[in-house]
Amino acid sequence: MTIKRRDILIAILVVLLAWHVLSVVMNKPILPTPLAVGAIFIEELNKGLLEHFFVSLWRVVASTALAIAIAVPIGLLLGQSKKLNSLFSPLIYILYPIPKVVFVPIVLLFFGLGDFPKILIIFMILFFQILVLVRDQAANLRPELIQSVRSLGAGRRALFRFVYLPASIPAILTALRQTVGTAVAVLYIAELFATQRGLGYYIYLNGSTLYNFPAMYAGIVAMSVLGLGLYFSVDWLEKRLSPWQQRE
Repeated sequence: MTIKRRDILIAILVVLLAWHVLSVVMNKPILPTPLAVGAIFIEELNKGLLEHFFVSLWRVVASTALAIAIAVPIGLLLGQSKKLNSLFSPLIYILYPIPKVVFVPIVLLFFGLGDFPKILIIFMILFFQILVLVRDQAANLRPELIQSVRSLGAGRRALFRFVYLPASIPAILTALRQTVGTAVAVLYIAELFATQRGLGYYIYLNGSTLYNFPAMYAGIVAMSVLGLGLYFSVDWLEKRLSPWQQRE
């Protein structure tokens, strides 16, 4: 479903208005007004907030690219081969429903500091979402479509490139759209541990240690911008990579 920019702007204004009214009614330091947060947001951009934003963005983009690069070929392979699918389906069935956030302490314990454990945690969430949707999409392709392409002399590689891969693009984008919010939420949790960079660390530091509530909300706004930016990027990719979905 396509949403007009005007409707998005109206929704943002409604949220800001409700925030302002609630802040005025409460009249407490724990909920500053949007104007106060906006002023601190601009000020904090030159004091490290922008660096924290790009660190978090890098972690999400890297984990997403890694998940697509690994999950898509495996999903297409399982979708094409009933034997492989029947062999690995029980394993996927067991692992897929497990909340991957519970693995945060384990991943940090094994891999320690740095970006890799944070990227790995988000990767685990995206991997199974993309894998399952791509596998199901490839397995549900109409047999007559595949036969018609084979009748033209297409081999397995050509089928993969010209049939299975294009057909899986909507499934990939659907998986990304479904997991953007979860990925950003898990990113926040992952950045609470063993790091001094990232929006999760910035929000927790200002809210629970420094009690700088306007800066805390500035970090929340930055993380919201990150999530919305990723979501809108998926919409943009859908228009470019699968325009037939828009027409439908």
